Amino acid sequence: MTKAVPIDKIESKILVIRGKRIMLDVDLAELYGVKTKHLNRQVKRNLLRFPPQYMFQLTEEEKNKVVPNWHHLGKLKYSHQLPYAFTEHGVAMLSAVLNSPRAIKTSIYIINTFIRLRQLLSNNKVLANMIMELERKYGKHELEISTLFNILKKLVTKPLIKKPKRQIGFLR
Repeated sequence: MTKAVPIDKIESKILVIRGKRIMLDVDLAELYGVKTKHLNRQVKRNLLRFPPQYMFQLTEEEKNKVVPNWHHLGKLKYSHQLPYAFTEHGVAMLSAVLNSPRAIKTSIYIINTFIRLRQLLSNNKVLANMIMELERKYGKHELEISTLFNILKKLVTKPLIKKPKRQIGFLR
C-alpha cells in the first residue's frame, strides 16, 4: 500500500509556464517514486498520448527563469537536458504510461490538487467581482463602507497559504 502524498507538497511543485499550470518531469518522477530518466523513457515510448497541450519541453530561457526561483530545482541548474512540463491532462496520461498502483494513486492526488486550485481561483474571482459590484453600488455613499471595501480587497489579494514564520533565538 502506498502512502498518500500531502496536497501542500503537490501544490508547491505546480508552476505556471506559458500561461498553463504545469508540473516538471523531475517533480513528477519524485512523486511517482521513479527516476526521471525512466519517466521520460516511458513518455517517449508513448508519444501519441502526449500532444503539445498535454506536455512540452521547456526552452533554455524558461529553464533559466524557473531554476533560480525554486530551490528544489537546483539540480537542474547544471543539467544539459531541458525538462519536460506536463499539464493536468498530461499527468492523467502518465498514470496510464507508468501503470503501477503508486502511479495511479499519485496521479489521482495530483489531479485533485489541480482541481482544488482551479476552484480556489474561481472562488476568489467570484468574491472579487462581488466586492467590485457592491463598491460600485454603495462605495460612493459613505466613507466607512469604502474603508470596509479596501480592507476586503486587501484580504482577497493576500496569498491564500501562509507559511508560519520560524522563531529565531533560544527557546526557554
